[in-house]
Amino acid sequence: MDTKLLKKLFEQVYFINGTAYAGKSTMIKMLSEKYDGICCGENYIEKLFSLISPENQPCLCYFDTMSGWPEFLSRTPEAYDAWVEGCSREGTDLEIIELIRCTAAGKPVFVDTNIPLEVLREISDYRRVAIMLSDQSLSVNRFFDRPDKEKQFLYQRLLEMPDPEAALANFRRCLEKINSPEHYRAFEESGFFVLKRNDCWTLEETMAVLEQHFGLVR
Repeated sequence: MDTKLLKKLFEQVYFINGTAYAGKSTMIKMLSEKYDGICCGENYIEKLFSLISPENQPCLCYFDTMSGWPEFLSRTPEAYDAWVEGCSREGTDLEIIELIRCTAAGKPVFVDTNIPLEVLREISDYRRVAIMLSDQSLSVNRFFDRPDKEKQFLYQRLLEMPDPEAALANFRRCLEKINSPEHYRAFEESGFFVLKRNDCWTLEETMAVLEQHFGLVR
């Protein structure tokens, strides 16, 4: 990976990483609309999944190789955390491939990214990366509040477990693990610009902070 070349290619790519329920997806959508840019939302690399295999990307292919939903929902918090981190690592090359394709349009690109912090330091810089954080309780207690199909499908599978109450409690522990204070500190101390969720701000006020950081305001 030629990081100098990628930095040059990604001069108009703006990355937002961080925790769930911090507003990442909302902000990249609003920014891309305002600046006539390209919006790379959550799971935007799924269009490239025809390129992956269980041998090379076991975490990304997990749903194709697992024995069934009870296996997925019975994992320990440690196993769940390792899988999420594995998906992030395995998806990095796919994100980079798709972002290179997006830059060809000559428009700004706004990305809800899972690229690890150490890789972002190599392919981008402080002015083009923002970390958005929310309280752990939001990520855990409101996980199933969103109406998106994936989360509601997962909730139904939990209710079908032999002991739904125990399964839900275990899944909440998994969510607590991936949103642990340790992960939070890693984001907070990453050296990148950090924006913590503030429910007193409007969406426009939050976007204005990001616009200022990204240098989009002239």
